[in-house]
Amino acid sequence: MAAIPSVSFPALGQVSWMKSGLFSTRFSVSPRFRGFRFTTSSSSSQAIVFSAAAPSVVPPTVAETKYNFLKSYKRPIPSIYNNVLQELLVQQHLLRYKRTYQYDAVFALGFVTVFEQLMEGYPSSEDRDAIFRAYIEALREDPEQYRKDAKKLEEWSRLQNANSLIDFSSRDGDVENILKDIAERAQAKGNFSYSRFFAIGLFRLLELANATEPLALEKLCAALKIDKRSVDRDLDVYRNLLSKLVQAKELLKEYVDREKKKREERSGSQKANEAITKCIGDYQYVR
Repeated sequence: MAAIPSVSFPALGQVSWMKSGLFSTRFSVSPRFRGFRFTTSSSSSQAIVFSAAAPSVVPPTVAETKYNFLKSYKRPIPSIYNNVLQELLVQQHLLRYKRTYQYDAVFALGFVTVFEQLMEGYPSSEDRDAIFRAYIEALREDPEQYRKDAKKLEEWSRLQNANSLIDFSSRDGDVENILKDIAERAQAKGNFSYSRFFAIGLFRLLELANATEPLALEKLCAALKIDKRSVDRDLDVYRNLLSKLVQAKELLKEYVDREKKKREERSGSQKANEAITKCIGDYQYVR
């Protein structure tokens, strides 16, 4: 499986973290590995989304969106992944059908980053991609657009440094224009909605530009007219989420290894009994 890019924990730790609630996390491990449960906090109603829903169009229900996902991807998903996916799908449904919904490439980068972190280590890369498509299409969005925009921003960021990334407003270019549009909408406060995925997308830009010091994040937020306190808070939640995912996956691996060893021991014992039975039968036959 190809390596999946990850957000640096040390880099995240340099940020001035503030406690809050993108997710309320309840973590548990059992033989069934129910994993994590996330619930939307009362303050997490803002979002950046694909396109404003027409007032005359009745949006689908959460149940319909979840049904569309399950209809599109019919194979079972291990609960350690599925529990989180289902909670994220519910939250993103609520973001998707807000009146202020408008697609944003930074939001797309943030979501792709979260998805890849969550699904890192999934048994099949082909299934992982199919799950991604089913998830985005269940929200009536374009998975290829998400991937395309995330890749474009990642490639651009790798060519930047702290100064050039923050100084986007003085240059022309595809990504520069995307960031300038965000800054204009954020300043106007009319058709821009901040989201937690947007915060993760911002940090991913900085990480790829090797500009993860707190001052770089502060300057980028100022250039984009974004409240840095909200970004700090949401990146703190994201860091805690990643830490818990790592722990759960390690516990899951230990559980799987133990079960595999037990099966091998039972299989070896059964073969030994069969061999003994065969020997006794052969001995009796010779007599």
